Amino acid sequence: MENGLNLSQSSMAVLIDYENLALGTGKRKKNGHQEAGAMPDMKKIFERLVDKGRIVSKRAYCDWQRFEDAVTPLHELGIELIEIPDRAFTGKNSADIRLAVDAVEICFTRDYIDSFVILSGDSDFSPLVSKLKELGKRVIGVGMKDATSSLLAENCDEFIFYEDIVRPGGIPEYETVVSKEKRPCYQLLLETIEAIQREDEGPIFASLLKLTMRRKRPQFSEGSYGYRSFTNLLQEAASYRLIKIHRDARSGTFMVDGFCD
Repeated sequence: MENGLNLSQSSMAVLIDYENLALGTGKRKKNGHQEAGAMPDMKKIFERLVDKGRIVSKRAYCDWQRFEDAVTPLHELGIELIEIPDRAFTGKNSADIRLAVDAVEICFTRDYIDSFVILSGDSDFSPLVSKLKELGKRVIGVGMKDATSSLLAENCDEFIFYEDIVRPGGIPEYETVVSKEKRPCYQLLLETIEAIQREDEGPIFASLLKLTMRRKRPQFSEGSYGYRSFTNLLQEAASYRLIKIHRDARSGTFMVDGFCD
């Protein structure tokens, strides 16, 4: 529970200043201009965000002619692409203004959305963040370390640096004890446990763990990997000494305490 919100039940709108992210992965030239780098790994960003709740709206703002290679991958992630014409014709802040207007419109017309995620490091979004918080919304920011304004980062309820999202995790070695057919299941299981405990170090209810795994991979079913129940999967993982589990005395359901030492 944070800021009065149950994060596992939170409904989120994700608004993406794509040009800011794309330029943030690049390097600054000698003339001071920023050049675009590798495409941001949006899939990893969304996998991190679903640990915090259910994403119900995804919009990205950009002059897509400048980033044509990104269009198909973003469509495949179900992101609505908002076309912002070349800033030479519309002005520097056109994408910023459209994103801010959409955020306020969503805030007033979809009261079931309680959290907003702003993917940008631009300080121009600080007033928007303040207004959303004033209206009772939780605001999470995501941006590059070297391209994020401290004013924006400090104004959000939480700010996640992109570099921390894509950095390899510290899950236990499982490939030597798990059959090849089950490895995708175990990778999803262990990465989800790590992600949830990044937010809260306490024990994880099995139901929350399974819900979060399905947010990451909607097609996930333990039955597809030969398990009669999700509990059987957890018990097997515990028998391999990959995770520690116990049965909650009050509810009778299993809980995951974390990874084995």
